[in-house]
This record gives sequence, C-alpha cells and structure tokens, in this order.
Amino acid sequence: MKHVTKADGSLQPFDPGKVRRTLRNLGLGAGDADRVADEIEESVPDGVKTAAVLRMIRARARTVRPAVRHRTDLRRALALLRPKPDFEEFVRVLLREHGYRVQAGCVLAGRCGEHEVDAVASKDGATIFVEVKHHASHHRMTGLDEGRIARAIVEDLQEGFRSGRCTVSIDGALIVCNTKLSEHAKRYAACRGIGHIGWDYPAEQNLRAMIEETQSYPVTIVSGVGPSVSARLAAAGVLMAKEVAYGDATAIARDTGLSLPEVLVIAGRARAILEP
Repeated sequence: MKHVTKADGSLQPFDPGKVRRTLRNLGLGAGDADRVADEIEESVPDGVKTAAVLRMIRARARTVRPAVRHRTDLRRALALLRPKPDFEEFVRVLLREHGYRVQAGCVLAGRCGEHEVDAVASKDGATIFVEVKHHASHHRMTGLDEGRIARAIVEDLQEGFRSGRCTVSIDGALIVCNTKLSEHAKRYAACRGIGHIGWDYPAEQNLRAMIEETQSYPVTIVSGVGPSVSARLAAAGVLMAKEVAYGDATAIARDTGLSLPEVLVIAGRARAILEP
C-alpha cells in the first residue's frame, strides 16, 4: 500500500477515492476522473507529499480539460462566498432553477414566537421554510443543532397556523449547507422528517449534483475571482458564473465598478468552464 505525507509530516494511506473526487470537483466527467485517478495512483512514489499529488491532479486534469486552468475547486468556490447575503441568495437562486417557488426574507409567526427564516419555498404542493448554513472551511461538518432547531420551528409554526397566528401552512423544513453532514445529523433529520441538502447528501439531489445539473456555478469558480471581486459582483446581482459569462459585460462593469477588461477576462474564463 502506498502512503502520502501530509503537511505536518504524518503518513496516511493513499486514497484514490479522494483523487477521483478532486478531479470531479475540477469538472472532469466520471469516466475521465476514474482513468486519471488510476494513472496517478500507479505513478506516484510511496511517501509522496500531498501538495505534490494536488499539483499532479491539476496538471493531469488540464490535459483532459484545458479549462481546468481557469477553474477553482467547487467546494472551495462555495466557501469563498460570503455567508450573508451571498450564499443565502445563491441557494435561493439554485432552488428556483430546480423548480421551487421561493420567497426571501420571511418572518413567520408561530404559536410561541416569531421566526425569521432564509426563505419559504414551494414545490409539488408542499411548502417548506429554508435555513441556509455556510462554513468558511469546507472541511467542517454541519452537525445536529441545525436539525433540532428546525424541528422545533416546524412545530411552533404549525401550531401557529392552527391557532390563526401564522398565515402560511408550513409542511416541513429544508436545511441547505455547503459542507458534509455528520452522521448524527443525517440520522436525526431522517427520523424527524427534516430535509437536508449538503455537499454530497442526499445521494441524488445534493448540492454538487444540483449545481452541476443546471451549471449553476458560483462566480467564485472562476480563478482570480476572490472575495472582494465576488462581493462587488454579488452586490450588482451577479452570483452565477453563467451570468457574467453570457451577460452584458459593459453593464456589469458599470454596476460593479470593475474595469471592462477585468469583466471580459472573468467572462472569458467562465465561458471556458461552462462550455464543453
């Protein structure tokens, strides 16, 4: 078994699954990711540094899909968004692109108190409130507390509706986060009927899958778009890479205060990422 050397000098087994996941996050299809991961596993020496593996991943990925040089890892791109208001609005837009009717900035009256929620969303005859959780470190888990709080709010809002205090009939809650969920959080949510969308959970409609299905990549997926630039774009209503890729560059430059050449560079990189 081969090992890799972490930054702190410790050794851990080489995990080809992590290599495949990183390649997928860089935009490679499943078949190409499997093939490249196998090539890397065969060629790396035992004890290789993790930084060297990452450099190899990006280099091999660029030979398959040249646009990789313009692209940031998707998990990192999501972490670069400001929690409020950018990631919250990103989630609302993403839900709309998947067929939800979404209302933002809602305060709902329960039997015992008022609750400010990030959105109220309706689809297939069900109405839910949405709570958005963002972690700056994409390695951090989203835990149990969010599910327990959501459960308590659901009960209070449903009692509030029955008593006439709440004008919206709430059927449940949906928690959306940019990281993985702890196993405890998954078990509790399943038991209590709390919806969850995390980075890789559930298996079919997780955050990564929803983004890739509609190409709803955050503008921070574009290399060189850091927090300050993304904040100026978000303030002008530009959250998605496809909005800057196919939008009016002159208008975007005017509304954001960015120079037109800078906007054109971002737009060109975004198009390279989005197009086959």
